[in-house]
Amino acid sequence: MKQKLYNLSPNFIQNFSIYLFNKIAYRKRYGVEYKKYLEDFSKKRALSLHQLKEIQNGRFQDLVSFAKSSSTFYKELYTNIEMPSSIEQIARLPIVDKEMLRKNISNVYTIGTEEGNHAKTGGTTGKSLEVLYTYSNMQERFAMLDDFRSRFGYKLGKKTAWFSGKGLLTNRDIKKNRFWKTDPVHNVRYYSTFHIKDEYVKYYVEDIIKFKPEYLSGFPSTILEIASYGLKHGYEFPKDVCKAIFPTAETLTSAMRDPIEKFFNCKMYDQYASSEGAPFIFECSQGNLHLELQSGVFEVLDEDDQPTQSGRLVVTSFTTYGTPLIRYDIGDSITLEDESKTCSCGNHNPMVKEILGRIDDYIYSPENGKINLGNVSNTLKDTQGIIRFQAVQNELNKIELYVEIDKDIYNDKIEQKFLHNWRDRVGNKMQISISYVDDISVEKSGKFRIVKNNIKHLV
Repeated sequence: MKQKLYNLSPNFIQNFSIYLFNKIAYRKRYGVEYKKYLEDFSKKRALSLHQLKEIQNGRFQDLVSFAKSSSTFYKELYTNIEMPSSIEQIARLPIVDKEMLRKNISNVYTIGTEEGNHAKTGGTTGKSLEVLYTYSNMQERFAMLDDFRSRFGYKLGKKTAWFSGKGLLTNRDIKKNRFWKTDPVHNVRYYSTFHIKDEYVKYYVEDIIKFKPEYLSGFPSTILEIASYGLKHGYEFPKDVCKAIFPTAETLTSAMRDPIEKFFNCKMYDQYASSEGAPFIFECSQGNLHLELQSGVFEVLDEDDQPTQSGRLVVTSFTTYGTPLIRYDIGDSITLEDESKTCSCGNHNPMVKEILGRIDDYIYSPENGKINLGNVSNTLKDTQGIIRFQAVQNELNKIELYVEIDKDIYNDKIEQKFLHNWRDRVGNKMQISISYVDDISVEKSGKFRIVKNNIKHLV
């Protein structure tokens, strides 16, 4: 009913509705504890590496103790295990992955579903996982994120262009070549990431030049399409307007960074986290990535679960007390910087040489253009019983979905929601076939790909 009323409302009412939605959300995000966390995190930013490790070790012991006493899953998992007395002994604890958490999620939770903030993620592996944040942890995460952005002048209310997986447009908007909605009070314009194709991109470019945002945030693949189009067609974004660009959800490469920074005349500052609550990695003013030890523990492991310089990332997060993440194999990989190197920015946290992430891929829709990995993974929103899926594109007008399901949960209604989510992204003209399978094979490397695009040479 709410969605129907939204769709029927005039544009200015829709914009006002977005403001009201944000106002309610901000009350939860920016409460009294947020201010305390923001001040505390800012004060500790310049601590020595030794001091940061002491804080990290203390928070690690608190989290593990809490999880063992408050989570049925971890209490059973840690039976007959000699518990670590410091981070150096973390390998005593078993590694968990998304599927382990998904199958046992009700026993992983330490709070009731009505007590916390829900966050559901499909992730780029296609596995659906819903986590619960305590409101205190949620405020702490936003404080850490806002402290990072504040280093480049950002604060709530600054004019911002946002590119994320929000489905806010109506058919009227598309007919009018209007691919955005605006929260007029908080000064945020949300640009659709579902309609990036040649015939539409010019309207994005022209509007964002007119809007003149100080900050951009969101999927870098969408921002890249806009920047590339602007450069190709001779558009000029006004100089000295944009202060910083904060990419999210996707792995940022130099091939993406260069044209974006050139068109918008400002720097990008990368970050790493996850919807399920991974600890943060932030890029500093000198262009170096830093592990934020106050937010968690980062282990880089090889195939034998031994520490290595470049490998898969296993995380322990200090801001996930509602759904503890302890030695969680998140499915990403990073390369650490040489320990002997230091940064002149004043941040003494260890440095990361490169966030390797997963393979960035996309589905191509002749109707709507490129559907990036973030939007593909978000087709799991508001569904249940889908263990994981893979989207394969061998033809321009067709995608094949291979889906593993939990037969005790999945039903026809969920299938229709899943298909509806896909239609929102690829349009109504594309053929979509679903094949239910018992298992989806991984690649020779051992990695799973949510998208296999075999028609890139055609677009």
